[in-house]
Amino acid sequence: MPLVKCPTCGRETEYTLENEFRPFCSERCKLIDFGAWADEEFALPDQSASLTEADLEQIAKVAEAAEREKEDE
Repeated sequence: MPLVKCPTCGRETEYTLENEFRPFCSERCKLIDFGAWADEEFALPDQSASLTEADLEQIAKVAEAAEREKEDE
């Protein structure tokens, strides 16, 4: 029987079909984790958040150049 650490409390728990709360050790830990997701405490990284002002200026220049190129056609 494989043992895993509960993502919420860290207690070792069995990762089997009999454990209906897997990978959590209990319904309480499962609900705590669900609540954290619902409150948006966990989020996937947003790529746009890492753009600097220089990046945005470069994107604007490329977009303007593409527009001018379209107009010239």
